[in-house]
Amino acid sequence: MITDSDRRLLRHLQADPGQSMTRLAEAAGVPLASCYKRLDRLREQGILRGQQAVINWPALGFAVEVSLRVTLDKTNPRAFDEFIAAAREVPEVTEIQTFLGRVDVRLTVIARAMPHYQEIYRSRILTLPHIADIEALMHVATIKDGEALPL
Repeated sequence: MITDSDRRLLRHLQADPGQSMTRLAEAAGVPLASCYKRLDRLREQGILRGQQAVINWPALGFAVEVSLRVTLDKTNPRAFDEFIAAAREVPEVTEIQTFLGRVDVRLTVIARAMPHYQEIYRSRILTLPHIADIEALMHVATIKDGEALPL
């Protein structure tokens, strides 16, 4: 179970993951030594999985983002495993999600421009195993992009 102090730490960490440990402890109102111990305990409990860099892909020249909804040919019992293993090998695939329902898998693909996307789509996506159907959704705008939980 997490305490109110743990929740404060997590709230402040979500708001500014790059802040110093001293600043985090101060903002959450806990002693610095306690801050380290609490974060270690939250990691051990699997609540805090780590910190990561969030990269602004357009700033690196990736102007195209496409969401691909994939339905797999499920006549092969290994279709999911083989498809996902192959999709992980495509560097431009930044996210893979699985679903129950008509759509089995969703891939997020980034590219520098439409010709680059077409090349990725034809040479890397369409060659993935067990695809029965695929639908492409072109990303136009991000309205809300937050992973922060209401703690």
